[in-house]
Amino acid sequence: MASPRNTRLLAGIVAAPFVVAALYAAFRFTQAAALARRSEPLQIAPTEPKKRLLIVGDSTGVGTGASTPQTSLAGLIAAEHPNLAIVNRSADGATFDRIAAQLEGGGRFDAVLILGGGNDMIRLTGADALRAALSRVLFLARARSDNVVLMPSGNVGNAPFFLWPWSALMTQRSRVLHAVARQAAAANGATYVGLFKERSADPFAQEPRRLLAADRLHPSDAGYALWHRELLTQSNLSGVLR
Repeated sequence: MASPRNTRLLAGIVAAPFVVAALYAAFRFTQAAALARRSEPLQIAPTEPKKRLLIVGDSTGVGTGASTPQTSLAGLIAAEHPNLAIVNRSADGATFDRIAAQLEGGGRFDAVLILGGGNDMIRLTGADALRAALSRVLFLARARSDNVVLMPSGNVGNAPFFLWPWSALMTQRSRVLHAVARQAAAANGATYVGLFKERSADPFAQEPRRLLAADRLHPSDAGYALWHRELLTQSNLSGVLR
């Protein structure tokens, strides 16, 4: 039988990676918070807009990590579509529960773009709660537009923001998020844009210094440009807004 001293030593060895990874993540969270304080969602109100786009979501909808609002995903969409009105209600830290509140109120749009999921992964939202929140988000979005695009965050476990073993947990949770999102989008008549990739195929894992911001979690200008290309490839949003 192991002595109490040996038992405590073994427990310490097992717990050490979790403690180190948690401390590292806490340091990165301070960097992410600093980026969030400097970001604001891009909104455009032309005098005579030809089309109207509603963007709801978390920090990725805000454009946190981009050097300017114009290099965020919203900014890249705006550059592609002159005279497009963009109403952006995204907020840093929003889970899908809070994103649902961003969709309340009147008004119709030519399209709704939903960006989120990262905070639900980090805050360990359960699969059932995630499914219910996403269903409500998509139901409310369809009341705003016939054209709804759901674009969840990619594989956050691949971000250098997380060390092992948290990175492995975040990858598994990202798999669940995208499975739920794909099913919810199909059930609610929305378009799902899949950003999840395993580490060996993920550009963000291969080129983190170029594609990720200083916090090693949010996309950089180049990262949002890559997301924009995925959005154009996997959805007809550009055609709807043209």
